[in-house]
Formats: sequence, structure tokens, C-alpha cells
Amino acid sequence: MQEIPVIVVGAGTSGIAAAACLTKQSIPYIIIEREECFASLWQKYTYDRLHLHLRKQVCELPYFPFPKSYPHYVPRKQFIEYLGTYVKHFNIDPLYQRAVELVERDDEKGKWKVMAKNRSSGEVEEYGCRFLVVASGETAEPRVPQVLGLESFKGKVIHSTGYKNGNEFEDEHVLVVGSGNSGMEIALDLANFGAKPSIIVRSPVHFLSRDMMHYASVLLKYLSLSTVEKLLVLVSRIVYGDMSKYGVPMPSEGPFTMKLKYGKFPIIDLGTVKKIKAGEIKVLPAEIESIRGNEVFFQDGKSHPFDSIIFCTGFKRSTQKWLKEGEGDDDLLNEDGFPKRSFPNHWKGQNGLYCVGLSRRGFYGANMDAQNVANDIASLISQEEKNAICVMQS
Repeated sequence: MQEIPVIVVGAGTSGIAAAACLTKQSIPYIIIEREECFASLWQKYTYDRLHLHLRKQVCELPYFPFPKSYPHYVPRKQFIEYLGTYVKHFNIDPLYQRAVELVERDDEKGKWKVMAKNRSSGEVEEYGCRFLVVASGETAEPRVPQVLGLESFKGKVIHSTGYKNGNEFEDEHVLVVGSGNSGMEIALDLANFGAKPSIIVRSPVHFLSRDMMHYASVLLKYLSLSTVEKLLVLVSRIVYGDMSKYGVPMPSEGPFTMKLKYGKFPIIDLGTVKKIKAGEIKVLPAEIESIRGNEVFFQDGKSHPFDSIIFCTGFKRSTQKWLKEGEGDDDLLNEDGFPKRSFPNHWKGQNGLYCVGLSRRGFYGANMDAQNVANDIASLISQEEKNAICVMQS
């Protein structure tokens, strides 16, 4: 067994942020990552046109600002370059191709035992640590819902993680399942490439622009959240109008309220609304009932033929498969892999267990987590060293 004070599971943006913060505190650690690269979601599973939806100052990782030459809304390629520079700057060297299979507490030794399969050799490696940081992310495994008859579909079926651009879908009728930011932006990209996208929108949606989000963040320094939220809704209605005319349900709650209560982000509009109003993106209001060949049947009794289907249906966490905390209300994470405790007390569990990047507050929340975790571990190590000195002196 290889033993180290801290093990970080996951080398995504949250994991490397945690590593940098641990480095700042001079705390030895290792990162275990199942893919062959850091930030694999960004490097391998995101579409070409993706940009950060918030301004770069809100999205930078701890202790390392974006270059001044970068635009306000950093494109995917430049963000990956920034992450590469970040990893080099802090000498972050993850153990790649290690798929964690089991993490359990050894109370007798006061350590966490981590079993990880080396995907290159096929061997199962064992590690031990005093502190365990779960940074496997909100987006660990793509989620595709079960649909009756999906296997009979003759066209292309992919998850959003397999989508790069709309070039291969030109002139195709494409069904986009999922009306979050990814679904809306992929529908826009498809339309720009000459496809004929339809998107299923069943839940109420807030449309906001990048500038609206930016000025809202500024106003929150001076006004209450509820006041800023009301202003946002008013401005959105003026800019976009009543989207229910186009099949998009209007929310009865504000965008911040929906984010906090349901984890539902507002849609950052980059041109999708214009395409919907022009009829270049068709909105479908009903859930899929079944699929027969290339015909998709909906719960409102209607059916439409499609050439391809893209599922923008989000992700599942993986922690419930390998993390064995024990049983009881003191567990850090729930069955869905999110913290049981509410923000801002969500990041710390029992017996040296922590999580980073699971607060559903984007880069800003993950960066706060990373710094809190490193500071707490440093404080505990310092206290243990002081106690050891006192024992020796006595």
C-alpha cells in the first residue's frame, strides 16, 4: 500500500484546484484520475463553440488569474490552454488511467483505503491516506434516459459529450432532448450548420444574456438577491418577450430561486431565442413516449420523423459506486452524489473526508471548496504536530 497524507479523486478543474491549494500549504498529495488527461470533460467531451458563460474573473482557478489578453468570455480552446499552464505552474502530476473501484474507511488505522484499477496494466493498486478529497465532479457519467424502442432507431444517437459541431448534421432533422444550456446551445449550433433541430422543452425556462448575468453579479454587491432577481426577470421579459408564445413555458419563480431550490440554471442566450422565433429551431412541448424506427412518438399523441437524436440530459455522479462512508446521517454525500449539508457547510465530512466542486455553484463554488479544504487539512495537521510535541515534552 502506498501511503500519502491526502488523496484527491479526480483531475478535473475541481481536482487540480484542490491540488494547487494543497501545494500552497506544502501538503503532500496524489491525484487519481481515470482518464488519460486532466480536465477530460473540457479536453475530450465538450463541443467546439463552447465558451465560459460567465466572465473570466469569476471562472479563474485559485491563485492564478487568466491572462489579460484573454476575452471576457473565454473560448474552449483558450480555457484548455489556461488549464495546461495551471497544471505546469503548480507541478500537478496526476496518476492517470486509474479507475477508483472502492474507497472505505479503516477505523483501526485511522486511514482511508483506496483501491484503483490501473487501466494500462489491469492491476488493482491500493493506496492509503489520512485525508480524502472527492473531486470526481458533478459530471462524472453521461446520463441517457431509457426510451421504449430507442434500439430500433436507425439514425445517429449520441449524448452531448459526443457532439463537436453541426457539420455532419447538415439538412438533417435532429431531435435535441434536454433544454438546459447545452441543449439550447447545441440546437443553435445545429441551426447555424444548416440542420433542422427540434428541442423538447417541458419545464419553465429563464433566458438571460451574458451581460444580464454580469450586471446582476455587480448589483448583488449593493442590493438584495430578491431585488436583483426581480430586475433580471423584468429585463428578460423586455428583451425576449413572452416565450410561451413559442412553446417555452414561463417560470413562476425567479432564476436564482430556481437555481437554489432545484439546481436549474438559467439559459444564457447566445442566439437560440432568435432562432426559435424565426422557426429555425422547433420547440416540442411533450416528453418522448416511444420510438419506432425513425419515428418518435410523444406523449401529446403527436409523432415526428428524425434523422438523429442528441441527448443533452446531463450527468450522474459516480461516488455511490465506490465510496463507502458507512451508514448514518453523518455521511457527507447523499445517494445522488451531492452533499447532504447545504452551502456553505457542504464541503467537510467526518474522519478527514472532503468534497470539492459539488456545491452546484460553478467554478466560483469549487474554488471556495478547494481553499477551504486545504486550509482545514493544514490546520488539522498543524494541531496534530503541536499535540505530538506536547506529548514528547511531557
